[in-house]
Amino acid sequence: MADISVITCDLEGRIETFNEGASKVFGYAPEEVIGRKRVSLFSPGLTVLEHVPTWLALAVKHGKYESKTVFVRKDGTTFPAAIKITPTFRKGQQIGYCGVTRPLPMEAMADAAPPVSLATRIFAGLVITRAPFLSASLIPVLIAAAFASAIGESWSWVDFGAAFLGTALLHLASNTFNDYFDWTSGTDQGNNDYFLPFSGGSRSIELGLITERGLWWLSWALLAGAAACGGWIAWERGWPILAYGVAGALGGYFYTAPPLRLVARRGFGELLIGLCFGPIITGGTYTALTGDITAASLWIGVPTGLLTTAILWINEFPDAESDARTGKNHLVVTLGKAAARWGYLALLAGAFVALLALVADGMAPAAGAIAVLAAPLAWQATTTLFREYETRTLVKGNQGTIMLQATFGILMAVGMGASTLL
Repeated sequence: MADISVITCDLEGRIETFNEGASKVFGYAPEEVIGRKRVSLFSPGLTVLEHVPTWLALAVKHGKYESKTVFVRKDGTTFPAAIKITPTFRKGQQIGYCGVTRPLPMEAMADAAPPVSLATRIFAGLVITRAPFLSASLIPVLIAAAFASAIGESWSWVDFGAAFLGTALLHLASNTFNDYFDWTSGTDQGNNDYFLPFSGGSRSIELGLITERGLWWLSWALLAGAAACGGWIAWERGWPILAYGVAGALGGYFYTAPPLRLVARRGFGELLIGLCFGPIITGGTYTALTGDITAASLWIGVPTGLLTTAILWINEFPDAESDARTGKNHLVVTLGKAAARWGYLALLAGAFVALLALVADGMAPAAGAIAVLAAPLAWQATTTLFREYETRTLVKGNQGTIMLQATFGILMAVGMGASTLL
């Protein structure tokens, strides 16, 4: 039995037991992994994305699942093996899984490796860059374009496309820099309580989807693409537009990068997110489209900036304990989870109040107030947070906050855009 690995984990894959055979097969000491790592550590990232969820579901449905696959040792080498997965129970309730691994030294690696589809490879790219979160940056671009139209400014779709693409690339660069520095600082390694995909970063290095060096160079490539878009717009509209791009790039980089690491500065990270995903994007987009710099184009971004900060805020809850251990002292860590709930409520209320104030002041078209129809989503997300802030069910609040920001922003953009037809 010395060469047979037996590992048990909870329902989220966190390792609970690790026998002597597992140490011999995978090269880890029990104290390195028990309570510290997830079983995804032992499989290639693409296999985890495409096959593991299905294997677990089949194990639950049929009582077990058996297959051949390829595993990864601590030293990075791979080996073919037979795997048997069974669900584990306590008092009639499933509490996790047990995996029994038997190396197959005579098996060809190619024969044991599960196939990986093109769709999964594309999905891996989305995971690495956290592209599904692009709504946080692209919706303010739409708001700025709708605002420009609503006040009678004409703009070209070419300029809009450059602003749209540049903003997207800058956001993706910020995401990957964020993940890179969270990994190199040890923040990711110290966090075993994240809610994928809403907190804890992409975990792309941990999953083996990309190397540390690869993520570094990908970040710079994305930033270079954003800079190229900014340079083209500057040539079209004038060099002042670059001030917005530089502000966004510095903010995205130093959010987690030393020596500033603003996310750990007790509120500076949250302030930075609100500015970058609100006024900086709307102001920059407006200037890219019209060539003008106005205060109104900055103020129009405040409501969605507050809601994007709320996304960050609620995503900080599940990571709070591990973040505190690694010195990532954001406001949820600083205030404590119970008190931080009220900060989240203040952000949501502030977004709606800011919108109504903009309309009342005449700075935003009255039709933009249609975004208040998103209020039920705000109520639902807030009640979830207040009830579930210490439980895994909080994930519904994470999802709800993202949906709130998207719905509010789209309604605001559509309302202002439609005002040109009235």
